[in-house]
Amino acid sequence: MLAIENSEQKIYSISELNQNVRHLLESEFFSIWVEGEISNLAKPSSGHAYFSLKDANAQIRCAMFSHRQRLLNFPLENGLHIMVKGKLSLYEPRGDFQLIVDWVEIAGDGKLQQAFEALKKKLAEEGLFAPEYKKPLPELPKVIGVITSPTGAAIRDILTILKRRFPAIPVIIYPTLVQGTKASEQIAKAIAIANQHQACDVLILARGGGSLEDLWPFNEELVARAIFASEIPLVSAVGHEIDFTIADFVADIRAPTPSAAAELVSPDQTEWESALKHSLQSLYQNVKKTIQQHQQTLVHLQKRLRHPRETLQNRMQQLDQLEQALIRIETNLVTQKQLKLNVLSEKIDALSPLKTLNRGYAIVTDLDGHIIQSAKTLSVGDMIHTQLADGQFISQVQEIKISGEI
Repeated sequence: MLAIENSEQKIYSISELNQNVRHLLESEFFSIWVEGEISNLAKPSSGHAYFSLKDANAQIRCAMFSHRQRLLNFPLENGLHIMVKGKLSLYEPRGDFQLIVDWVEIAGDGKLQQAFEALKKKLAEEGLFAPEYKKPLPELPKVIGVITSPTGAAIRDILTILKRRFPAIPVIIYPTLVQGTKASEQIAKAIAIANQHQACDVLILARGGGSLEDLWPFNEELVARAIFASEIPLVSAVGHEIDFTIADFVADIRAPTPSAAAELVSPDQTEWESALKHSLQSLYQNVKKTIQQHQQTLVHLQKRLRHPRETLQNRMQQLDQLEQALIRIETNLVTQKQLKLNVLSEKIDALSPLKTLNRGYAIVTDLDGHIIQSAKTLSVGDMIHTQLADGQFISQVQEIKISGEI
């Protein structure tokens, strides 16, 4: 049997101990914020809510009384990621350590999603998504403007598609941030600048995929109102096909990807060339048909008006003159269409990489054929392939110098 060394030491009852612990917890942790995921949610008929708040390694029991729940604008549900404000306490009858919750906010993407839905509802009620405000895209744009990051994958995809479909159309890039706290202000400013300059007749607003947080600048009210105020038709191409932003709803048309946006705004060069050739052929056939009709008329007149001969000869001369005039019209029309086709072909040819090579430039790739755009991607000893206007050669990198570096 053990003897008690200090008979003066205080011995607590369970009630006293729990009461002291509760006072200690409530005084030391009177108002704190805790983040976690709801689990084991229970809502008895009293209207109070009891649940566990957990993370990957631990959990804490929580209680939220009914009068506090009435202040929330969303229901508590299992699996919901939240931030709670409250005080630590102890439920004395059972000795349970718990958090008394006074306030709840949705955390992380959930909070962003809530803000997204609120702004979407607000702008929809104002009519910013209404179909009657959507502007049609030009059938053959003179200049295409692209608002995006100048170094992202989106701009490379867009330029590749535009070069393939109709390289003669100039492209203006309005560089801007597409992620971060300053991005929305830059995007709105770029839209305003494009409208102020009126240098292009269609705009593409684009960035690659990402999380809801990454895409958030395109869910800002500032960007939405800048898009709505744009006099230039604007195509929104933000994220992947499954991503939707406020910009998509306000824009004149939404493209599922940046590449799809380039397809939407640019005509197909081969189709236009085919249509032009078809028009020339139709014109030739119409002129030919007109001449044949007049020839038939001449034959008919010859049969009916053999006398007096002089009148008939006059009519024949007039018909010859008319035939010559028609031939001249046909020749002029065909020549004009051919000249337009030649001008278009010269523009296309001027943009050919081979023309660039003839001016002393070269195309440098790795041995797999990938174009090398930056010296930063090379290492000493790499083998590279160089294409010149009159030939090609393979060389090895001996030294690398980066612009701006000593």
